[in-house]
Amino acid sequence: MELLLIIHSHTRWLILLVAVIAIVKFAIGWLRGGVFKGMDRGLAAGFSGLMDLQVTIGLIFLIWSSLVGVLFTPNRIEHLTTMLIAAVVAHLPARWKNSPDNVRFRNALFCVVGSLALVFVGVVRLRGGWTW
Repeated sequence: MELLLIIHSHTRWLILLVAVIAIVKFAIGWLRGGVFKGMDRGLAAGFSGLMDLQVTIGLIFLIWSSLVGVLFTPNRIEHLTTMLIAAVVAHLPARWKNSPDNVRFRNALFCVVGSLALVFVGVVRLRGGWTW
């Protein structure tokens, strides 16, 4: 179970790395009026896919730890709820796939930033927060 927690804990840094790259790329694309190309779709899909992976690992850890007697404390439930919402927000750029490129860049940028803000709040809710 400890290994699963370590994987879950370290995956957040990979998510952060992809998010920072996506934020820079989407901001440049939006401000310069770029074309939303394959790399941009890949960044949006990669970010949302990593969020899905993180939620899946977290759910497995939550269920597994509850089977061995760890209680569902309010902060764990708040963390789960916040992270599920963050994962949903990470998938929202797909809703604008037929929109003009500037709208796609802008909306993808705001979705990644919004998702990261929710992740920050969700991690802070846990005992240990960002130090674990």
